Amino acid sequence: MLTGNREFNEIYKKYKNLVLQAAYIYSGDYTEAEDITQDTFLKLYIGYDKMRKDNIPSWLYTTAKNAALTYKKKQKRQILDCDREEDEKSVDEPAAKSAEEEFLRRTLELENSELHRRIVADMRKHNPRWYDAMILVFYMELPQAKAAELMGIRVSALHAMLHRMRNWLRKKYGVEYEEMNRER
Repeated sequence: MLTGNREFNEIYKKYKNLVLQAAYIYSGDYTEAEDITQDTFLKLYIGYDKMRKDNIPSWLYTTAKNAALTYKKKQKRQILDCDREEDEKSVDEPAAKSAEEEFLRRTLELENSELHRRIVADMRKHNPRWYDAMILVFYMELPQAKAAELMGIRVSALHAMLHRMRNWLRKKYGVEYEEMNRER
């Protein structure tokens, strides 16, 4: 970026990959994530002088996340049948040892995927802050200190949040998750 604002350029260099990664994780579309990243930094540039500088990292993350979620909602409404057919064709894999083994393998993968989707959706409904912490720490693999900074909380508060989240997950889904993994 070629601007006269050196401070802004430093912020851009420091956080551009983080914003892109957050946008990609929430939107699932790399091209859209690039657009969201540009829009997010444009909004920051426009309102930079009015912003509190210590809130910029969390503002960037939240803005990118919300834009990506909005994009994803719009995409759900625009799914076309031809897209579904293309996805089904791309799933074809080479034949396994037997049709029965392949069927069982795909069934287990589908069950596993469905359980994970259900767990994540339930967590998001139950406590959106836990969901954000999980995305930052486990999916984006950010250091916990960085995740806490982006969320605007202390590291100790993040640790407590992750501990409560794990306990809730074990209590609600522990048995089901263990049974699914035993079947393999």
